[in-house]
Amino acid sequence: MFYRPDDGHGLPHNPFNAIVSPRPIGWISTRGADGSENLAPYSFFNAVAYTPPQVVFASTSAKPDRGDTKDTVANIRETGVFCCNVVSSELKEAMNQSSGPWGRETDEFAHTGLERAECETIACSRVAAAPANLECRMTQIIKMEGKNNFLVLGTVTGVHIHDDALKDGRFDVLSFRPVSRLGYRDFAEVTDLFEMARPGE
Repeated sequence: MFYRPDDGHGLPHNPFNAIVSPRPIGWISTRGADGSENLAPYSFFNAVAYTPPQVVFASTSAKPDRGDTKDTVANIRETGVFCCNVVSSELKEAMNQSSGPWGRETDEFAHTGLERAECETIACSRVAAAPANLECRMTQIIKMEGKNNFLVLGTVTGVHIHDDALKDGRFDVLSFRPVSRLGYRDFAEVTDLFEMARPGE
């Protein structure tokens, strides 16, 4: 089949996010200027540069109590910082619970029963049980085409890695099975690896 997005796809469900998959989940923690805490997953997320290390995520909807966006972007606008927490298999249920349409007064750490730890380089909480956390300083918030679509870019200022996720000097994803987002209501865990050398290596 072929379709133009402006004309619609004619399917029971939009295939776009199923085509672009799997996608890593950026489980973003933020703290508002008033000290309130927020934790929410974003599946439009990725690493985009090595030096300096940089990440990007997109927020694509809004809440009535946050104007043109959601709690995460609103907090980053106020403070300029955020933390990306890696979602392991054992944290998937808590991650899903934190995705609810909760009011701005809801602290998702408390709501999900997750232990928080303080970041080292920024004023923000992180998920203590996550196998890795990336502390970030926001560099740009870009308004994209479409209502409520914002792209947030950040430079990584601190990296936390659980010791049990390090094996022979490498970050071993099979030790915690990272969760990725597919289309519809589907998710996947990384359970198998294979290596391929690039030409010339």
